[in-house]
Amino acid sequence: MPRRETVRTKFEHANPILSVADMNRSLRYYVGVLGFSNAEWGGDEFTCVTRDGANIYLSEGDQGHPGTWVWLGVDDVEALYEEYKESGARILHPPENFPWACEMKVADPDGHVLRFGSDPEDVT
Repeated sequence: MPRRETVRTKFEHANPILSVADMNRSLRYYVGVLGFSNAEWGGDEFTCVTRDGANIYLSEGDQGHPGTWVWLGVDDVEALYEEYKESGARILHPPENFPWACEMKVADPDGHVLRFGSDPEDVT
């Protein structure tokens, strides 16, 4: 019997959904401090914030648990670090070089941790 080729569905995106206690507070932080834009269709209980193609859904009081960690790839984590120091972001850890990326950690008002990373720095 001939072997059947398996057709795999192509994945398009992975977008986290974060539970937030107060949508207005979270939007002030994600838009005003972290530089995301709020979706035009967003409401009081569910929305999506976007920055350069990175999407994070926010759900008030539902869908998830406080303290979720999310990794976001960026082109220059050092420049983002400087931007976030100026904007007042709650930086948990400044950029640090690892074999997989140069990363920093930022907290949001609900205790979620956003790990921003860019290509690792050459340490030769």
